Order: sequence, then C-alpha cells, then structure tokens
Amino acid sequence: MFKISVVGDEVSQDFQSVVNFAAEFNLGAIEIRSVWNKPPQALTPRDIDQMKRVLDGTGISIVGIASPFLKCDIDDTNARNEHHGILHACIDLAKEFDANLIRTFAFWYMDDVEERWSEIVAAYDEPVKIAESEGIVLGLENEASTSLATAKMTERFVSEIDSPNVRVVWDPANEFHAEGLGETPYPDGYERLKRMMVHVHVKDSAKNSATGKIECVAIGEGVIDWQNQLRALLDDGYDGYISLETHWRPARKLDESLLNRPGGSTFSETGEVASQVCMKNLLAIIEKIR
Repeated sequence: MFKISVVGDEVSQDFQSVVNFAAEFNLGAIEIRSVWNKPPQALTPRDIDQMKRVLDGTGISIVGIASPFLKCDIDDTNARNEHHGILHACIDLAKEFDANLIRTFAFWYMDDVEERWSEIVAAYDEPVKIAESEGIVLGLENEASTSLATAKMTERFVSEIDSPNVRVVWDPANEFHAEGLGETPYPDGYERLKRMMVHVHVKDSAKNSATGKIECVAIGEGVIDWQNQLRALLDDGYDGYISLETHWRPARKLDESLLNRPGGSTFSETGEVASQVCMKNLLAIIEKIR
C-alpha cells in the first residue's frame, strides 16, 4: 500500500502549520520545498534544528527534498554552476532528516531538445556520480516547462542515464499540461514510467472552457483519472509515497511564474484551505478503491 505525504509549502510557509496539517490527516511524511520563505538550499542549521524540534515526537518524517535543481537555462554557465551548489545543499539537507530522495529537473524547455539531447544527458554525468557516492536518489520529474516535458522524454532520459540512483517522480497532471506533446496520463504515461517510479505527485487539472488554457483545479474535479491511477498503484504493489502538490487556490489562480517556480509566501497564500479540500477529496477517492 502506498503512503501519503504533502509538499509542505502547498499548506503554509510556517513549518508548524505544515506539521499540524500532516497530523490532522494522519500523513506519514512531508516533502520539503520552501520553508519560512526560504528555498530548501537556503535553510540554515538554525532552521533545520527548529524543524527537527517541531517534528519531534510526531512520528512524521521527511520523505524528500523538492529541489529546483537544473530548472535553469542550459546555456547559462553561471546558473548551471550555481545549481550544482544547490544540489549539494539539498543533499546535506536530506541527510539531516534521514531522507534520500532529491526531486530534480533537466533544464527549461527548449525547441531544439532533440538536437541537444546528448548535451542534456551529459549534464547529468556529475550529478549521477554525486548521487551514487552519497547514496542519494535523484527523482527526475516530468514537467511541461522543462526539456523532460513528457513521460516519453523522461523514460528515454532515465533509460540512457541507466543508474539505480536516477529514478522518476511521476506527475500525471504535468503530463496533461504538456499539451500537444504528452500522452493520456493514465494509463499511457504511467505504463511508461511505472518501472522507474520512486515517488508520485498528486494534483489535478482541467482546460478552462472560456480561455482554452489548462489550469489546476481541486483533486477530483479535473481530467486526471485519479481513481484508476491510484487503483493501479495498489494493484502494482507500489509502496512509496504519493505527495499532495495542491497547486490550486480557491479564490485566485496562481500565475505561470509561480507554478514554474513554486515557493514563498505569495505561492502559499490560502494554500492550507486549498490543501484541506484536496486532501479530503484524495482520501475519499482512496476509500473508494480500497
């Protein structure tokens, strides 16, 4: 049976509020993205000590770090160097919480992905060595704004990397956002990636009938077939975490820049209310398939 976690800043920037939310819904873990308006790589030893004090005695663990590693321009040498520092910092943070999963990416989307494919793959040579030496798993996420926009591209990339320390964070809603490129998230995208999957992000999306744009909606109110996707996870014996990544707000829409670079107080505003709605909907779906 899979376990349930939440991406913390979908609830709040205040870590105590995130832990309270996890306790309210009997969640086993929290995924760290931004805390107290700081990205994971900027959290200080003092911050980490305070987080540990908040967690102490709750039975709630940290499942992994949702890092922004390599969400940058492939041609920006300074950014690429900076992101290697981000990776090291996130590995150190993960180890502080006895976690071994770092969510990662492979550069912003580019029109000439195919022509630059070997360069994109080669950029992971050093991160893979680091992950293998540190006992860390790099979980590459299919993300419409990146060069691994689809399950198909992510499958190809991870297959070519061919390391047990590089796996997949499967996000069905992101597959839907890769409009014109992606496949039906379930079953097609899932079938591609399930053998590589180490973690799952849970959110929902739909196309706005007035604007034609794809938007995030509350879990169960969009096009993602979560009932059959979750049933497949059960049937296939997946025992990792599914992590609520709400991305929907009840009274406002998050703009594209916040969706592509989530974090901070503006992103988290009204997130707790939205995440309560989504978690209740998610649990109701799970109850149906048990």
